[in-house]
Amino acid sequence: MAQKGDHLLQRPLYATLSLKSQIDRPVPESPPQTTPNEANSSEKTDIEENGPAKATSCSLCGLSFTSVAEQRSHIRSDLHGYNLKQKIKGAKPVGEADFERLIGDLDESISGSESDESDEDDENDGNKPKESTLSALLKRQAKVSNPEYDEFAAKKRQRGPGKPPLLWFSSPSVPDNLSLGVYRAILSVEEQEDESHVVEIIRRKQLQPIQPPKVKSDGGVPLPTTDIGPHYFLCMIGGGHFAAMVVALAPKMGKKHTGVDERSATVIAHKTFHRYTTRRKQGGSQSANDNAKGNAHSAGSSIRRYNETALVNEVRELLSSWKTMIDTAELVFVRATGSTNRRTLFGPYEGQVLRNNDPRNRGFPFSTRRATQKELMRAFVELTRVKQSTIDEAALAAMNGSQTDATPTPVPVKVKPPKPSKEEEEATLHTSQIIPLIKRSKVPALLNYLKTNNIPPTFTFLPANYHTPTPLHLAASLNSALIVLALLTKAGADPTIMNEDARVPFTLAGDRTTRDAFRVARHELGEAAWSWDDAGVPAAISRADAEKRDAQEKTEKAAESKAEAERRRAETERVRKESEAEDAKRKEQRLGRGKALGAMPVKTGADLREEEMRGLTPEARARMERERRARAAEERFKRMQGS
Repeated sequence: MAQKGDHLLQRPLYATLSLKSQIDRPVPESPPQTTPNEANSSEKTDIEENGPAKATSCSLCGLSFTSVAEQRSHIRSDLHGYNLKQKIKGAKPVGEADFERLIGDLDESISGSESDESDEDDENDGNKPKESTLSALLKRQAKVSNPEYDEFAAKKRQRGPGKPPLLWFSSPSVPDNLSLGVYRAILSVEEQEDESHVVEIIRRKQLQPIQPPKVKSDGGVPLPTTDIGPHYFLCMIGGGHFAAMVVALAPKMGKKHTGVDERSATVIAHKTFHRYTTRRKQGGSQSANDNAKGNAHSAGSSIRRYNETALVNEVRELLSSWKTMIDTAELVFVRATGSTNRRTLFGPYEGQVLRNNDPRNRGFPFSTRRATQKELMRAFVELTRVKQSTIDEAALAAMNGSQTDATPTPVPVKVKPPKPSKEEEEATLHTSQIIPLIKRSKVPALLNYLKTNNIPPTFTFLPANYHTPTPLHLAASLNSALIVLALLTKAGADPTIMNEDARVPFTLAGDRTTRDAFRVARHELGEAAWSWDDAGVPAAISRADAEKRDAQEKTEKAAESKAEAERRRAETERVRKESEAEDAKRKEQRLGRGKALGAMPVKTGADLREEEMRGLTPEARARMERERRARAAEERFKRMQGS
């Protein structure tokens, strides 16, 4: 059946199309706008691009793709990332149209995978990439309080789900479980109101391929008097990126390398701009930051402020030069997120071309990425190509019927975490005070705090620490020998308590001095104080022996350091002498080249001056040097007078 359907999709089916009931189609809903009763509703159908065969799909988002490349592009998209977050939270995934509405109020364009494929190189400041639309959306949703959110959801339920972005059709020439979809946005307001004749309207919109119009070679803008036929105007702006395109609805016919006829879009004009306007580290535009905090005075802010003005002027000049084509366009598709970007396009300003009240205005009913010519072409193909959806209508009807008969699911009640007891609050307070004292090795302050607050030797931190649950564990892991000895001998800390890894404090000590502190405590407290073998502490050692061994170790280290320093000094002196000998040898060979064997080298003026100054004090050397320079200056002056 699939092969039959794919074969028939390559032929015109307009004579056999019939509009399906839009109520029967599952409408994807955004998780924030679902109620508990709607939580069990049917999943979104699989929608795939029009193509000869279905190669792969995304079960999470309910989308199908004709190639692995398309699937990989979807996996990197913000829609897929958002649905992953929804799955982690136990919520339903959203569709493309719902996700577009969620990000409609954000001020930045989607970075996505298009950043590496943009027609213009993005400025790289060596820092982390700018914040994506997905992270901005999640941050905004995290800031929404529950009462306000519930009120918004209630209003949304009262308004109803609205019209779906796609109109679905059936045909007897294709399998029964295959539906064909067309975006509602490509229809005018009048055409959308009269859905009974929508099949005839779509049939009239099919245009035969024509010869592409002649365009100028310096930018692709046609002559004002050129008849370019039915066409769309598409533009995107956001994050300092702007892209616009005028594309004809009548395709142009070409040949593939295999000789098969191929239809492609006829781009009448296109233009892209990019200006550095976003604050890379903090995010957001410079004008938004100025409005919130006042004008910044840095060099970067001045550049961004200038670029914002320049981008506005460039965009408006381009729209003015394309006014004839825009005014004659059948539909105008615009994506301008944020008030600043919308003012750039819709003004008001003198001589504005685009207007808010234009009935031709449309938004893109799917998620888009960075504003580039490639993204505009992808959006045009998405708008004008038929979609396919494969679904078992009988199973869908049975599922809808079971949902109607099902009893309402009770609303889950959030259980507040239990209030901590008085003992837990005290343990948390003691933990916040003891840990800093141990880290700073404040022995007297630590002992005084433990004694004043009557903290038991078996005290454990709260919240519990997996690696260092007790003060003795923490001191041993930090190699603080003084704290370890004080906790054992003064505070009575228990050295046999284990952490979650079944390790006693002694095993966390990282140097010999800290380990000796445990052995000294064993000597001073005695064998009966604790089960030292269970604590892993070796044989006891007196404080005097430990200090003597530490002193001996320091002496040995000092001697080794001194010997190493002497060795390095001798090695440096040897290398210096060898270098001087090599230099002297090379100098002798250079001066004696070309002379008889045994001839004395000729001394230069610098050598003679060096011999004269040898043995003189610095003051005498300076005085002799001044006299020499004075004599040289007199000689030069005499030569100048003589000449």
